[in-house]
Amino acid sequence: MNRNIRLLTTGAIIAAIYVVVTIALAPLSYGPLQIRISEALTVLPYFTPAAIPGLFIGCIIANFNSPLGMLDVIVGSLATLLAAFITWKIKDKRLVPLPSIVVNAIVVPFVLKYTLGAPYLPSMLWVALGQAIACYGLGYPLLLVFKNKSIFSK
Repeated sequence: MNRNIRLLTTGAIIAAIYVVVTIALAPLSYGPLQIRISEALTVLPYFTPAAIPGLFIGCIIANFNSPLGMLDVIVGSLATLLAAFITWKIKDKRLVPLPSIVVNAIVVPFVLKYTLGAPYLPSMLWVALGQAIACYGLGYPLLLVFKNKSIFSK
């Protein structure tokens, strides 16, 4: 298969999974106390750069369902894009979930503060905790499973 078609298809599949999981688990996916299960997919840039636009587009689409409005669509999705790009550059698999945790813990509380009036530091801790659960609790085992499969090659 043509490399460009494979990358486009892979990115589209990742985006679709991200959207479906986020919206299906909407009560967990949005707000100041969130565990966005779809964030487990943020380990995928470790395997393929196609995951970078896939996660970004998936997050944009999923965030149209967010009660936090357009600010979450724009800022939250850009945070995912930045974290995905950083993840792609990481070589040590133990650190792969970290960019999503750190970037979202810094950025998302600004959205929560502006839209809900939530205090920044407590929001930062809650977002980091939710991200850690999704990214290390679910994403890291996913990374280990995919590490031994040929669907992604690194």
